[in-house]
Amino acid sequence: MSEISQQNRRLIERFVSEFINTGDTAKAAEFVSTEAIFHVPGAPEPLRGPDGYNALVGMLRHGAPDIGWVIEEIVADDERVAARFTMSGTHTGPLFGVPATGQRFSALSMGFYEITGGKIVAEHGMPDMLSILTQLGAIPPAPNA
Repeated sequence: MSEISQQNRRLIERFVSEFINTGDTAKAAEFVSTEAIFHVPGAPEPLRGPDGYNALVGMLRHGAPDIGWVIEEIVADDERVAARFTMSGTHTGPLFGVPATGQRFSALSMGFYEITGGKIVAEHGMPDMLSILTQLGAIPPAPNA
């Protein structure tokens, strides 16, 4: 693994531990380019820059203040990082259009990041929305086969 690949891996590890998992909005600009584009499931347009990422994290923390991501696997090269996470939290406020249920949820999430100059310039985030919405009671569970 090249030095740049290792730096990119560490960037995403720090991005998760120091920004995403803490909700420290001041940290967004440290990790996210002002030109960054974030593709979020269900959003008609991508979010942009540190402010867009802060809005996303704020929405998630409003619905689940204890939300957190655990990196399960990470693969990095000189321009991209792919990460598989376990995302979990307690649903105490509106989240994804679902009123608070008090339910705990835990689901797989994946993120595919592009990195330039030591900052994230693009992300495609892919949480397992079906699993989350099922756990919150918004979608009935699949019948047993």
